[in-house]
Amino acid sequence: MEKIRVASLFCGCGGTDVGLLGGFEYLGKYYSHNNMKIVYANDIDSNACAIFEQNFGIRPDNRDIREVKSEELPEFDVLTGGFPCQSFSIVAQNPIRLGIKDDRGKLFFEMCRILREKKPKCFIAENVKGIMTANKRSAFPLILKEFEDSGYDVKYMVLNAASYGVPQKRERVIIVGFRKDLKIKFDFPEEVFSIEDEYVPLKAVIEDEVGEKYFFSEKAVAGMMKNRESMNKGRAQDINKPCNTVGAHLAKVSLNSTDPVLMIGNRYRRFTPREVARIQSFPENFKLVGTESAQYRALGNAIPPVMFWYVANAARECLKMIES
Repeated sequence: MEKIRVASLFCGCGGTDVGLLGGFEYLGKYYSHNNMKIVYANDIDSNACAIFEQNFGIRPDNRDIREVKSEELPEFDVLTGGFPCQSFSIVAQNPIRLGIKDDRGKLFFEMCRILREKKPKCFIAENVKGIMTANKRSAFPLILKEFEDSGYDVKYMVLNAASYGVPQKRERVIIVGFRKDLKIKFDFPEEVFSIEDEYVPLKAVIEDEVGEKYFFSEKAVAGMMKNRESMNKGRAQDINKPCNTVGAHLAKVSLNSTDPVLMIGNRYRRFTPREVARIQSFPENFKLVGTESAQYRALGNAIPPVMFWYVANAARECLKMIES
């Protein structure tokens, strides 16, 4: 079977793509190759693109996807992308339809445009769980319909990264569609771990010693303790459980934010970029380049590769049936 060709939109630093390709080791387990190859990648964040290029040897197209014509893309079998979701509105017409509040909302429609014009066999989209309740739960059905109207049989499921061996509680909606003429019945991968006692703990991926710059000052801690009734307590993590969701603003994490931090003795610290990469399930040989701030942002925006490997593996099995 020839390699499955993938076009990766909103690729970021490549969490999706590590999972799609497979052939990597994480916490002593080997995730086999998925017989896929990246033939096109696109992201508007130049810092994330630099990390992607360092790891995949492919320079992502750094243009706004709205400027990219479908005919410029090479032929591909699978389209992937985690489209921005903050900007949807519901237009009060009869029937109601999906609208946009600002330019970010247009990016979802660009993904559908490419599906309609290139007609790949399959697409895999990802988004935050909150998209399901956006606009009083009225936006998500319209998003699914837009994908279906692009010519695809669509299924979705909320996956928790911790259930697939990632030391992080990170819930994401995965939407998978196969072109209608292929008549494929897709099933999402079963959970590897179904109870919390089986989850991989945070302590499996954190360092024993880190530089002083990662610790919060005594002044910052004193300020938090003084106002502890009204301030978030820094969300110090239980290292015997998976970490709370890591986000894109970890470089600016504070003790009063909702970002996870560690409590070491009576001191608090933030995670190093490499620890964030591990929490996200990137393999140890994944290269981090650029400023630490750019690394935090790219890693926090990424899809956990291990979780995505299971989705890609399930999609590959369906694509194999087409070829056989």
